[in-house]
Amino acid sequence: MEDYIVRGIAAEGEVRAFAIHSNSMVEEARRRHDTSPVMTAALGRLLSAASMMGAMLKEEKALITLQIQCDGPAEGLIATADSQGNVKGFATSPKVEGTLKAPGKLDVGAAIGKGSLRVTKDIGLKDPYVGQCDLVTGEIGDDLAYYFTMSEQTPSAVGLGVLVDTDWTVKQAGGFILQLMPGATEEVISALENNLGKIKSVTALMEEGLTPEEILEKLLGNLDLEILDRIPVEFKCDCSKERVSRALAAISHKDLEEMIESGETIKVKCDFCNTDYEFTTGELSEIRDSRQSDGR
Repeated sequence: MEDYIVRGIAAEGEVRAFAIHSNSMVEEARRRHDTSPVMTAALGRLLSAASMMGAMLKEEKALITLQIQCDGPAEGLIATADSQGNVKGFATSPKVEGTLKAPGKLDVGAAIGKGSLRVTKDIGLKDPYVGQCDLVTGEIGDDLAYYFTMSEQTPSAVGLGVLVDTDWTVKQAGGFILQLMPGATEEVISALENNLGKIKSVTALMEEGLTPEEILEKLLGNLDLEILDRIPVEFKCDCSKERVSRALAAISHKDLEEMIESGETIKVKCDFCNTDYEFTTGELSEIRDSRQSDGR
């Protein structure tokens, strides 16, 4: 099954809903960053959430970034998504050894610990919107639900899950975000709470073979769910050698000269996708000469 997001509404617009199947994007992140199982689960949850939150943005070139800074061994995580739900991200410490909080359930909260969640939305205005909250549990889903309620005043339920197989590959990954719109009635709120109380974990539902549409149907079926859109998504980094060249052109003249004088090929790594870009002294000289011809 390809990775995709479904977007829907329920209760005549009183609830908006998103669900994602993200196996391939999380596996791609695991492969690129060679993450340990607990960090695959942590990063996968953040990537899945960022992808859904990106798809909430209406502006075509908008970007959203979720950043966790924490005192646990994970140290930090970051994920950035565009308005089509395509996402990239990395973990500061990808090799953390995890523990189990229950049979078959990795303790993501212990790997993350305490800290903060920062959400940055760049929708093309002069200054991006920035919201921040403390981490409540480190389990990421709970923390995002708290963020939506406290920073955006939108009561939300967030379920995220990643199931790692015995060979450390991603077996299941996905999630959902349900949000109450202004004016939601007590009847709708009560029905939603009742539905949420009956479900198993996201990965358990996916192991049963449920699609994102079927997960939302299970959560919202008695509230007249209407699926509005189905959006294909992927792990996608927009780095390139040309972009790295522009970054090198922006460093100080002294540092660039020192690289050239070393006589060695330098290697620049993209944190988001772990791709290495090599630059020979000749290429570095071209960057320097081009900068000088531009009067910089």
